Amino acid sequence: MIEVTKLNRTPLTINALLIERIEETPDTYITFTTGKTLHVLESKQDVVNRVTAFYQQIGLFSAQHKSSN
Repeated sequence: MIEVTKLNRTPLTINALLIERIEETPDTYITFTTGKTLHVLESKQDVVNRVTAFYQQIGLFSAQHKSSN
């Protein structure tokens, strides 16, 4: 689950596993696998970062770092 902010500045927790796509046109819209769309204040990159952090937290994928040696 991640937290986003609705247009009326109300925080909302959403299930990141149900996100189908995130669009920025320039406003950010999140479309869920259910077909519902949510208009949020966060930027597309901010939502992507939150989803990525959530996926790492629950073990869906791990962060990989390459050595610069």
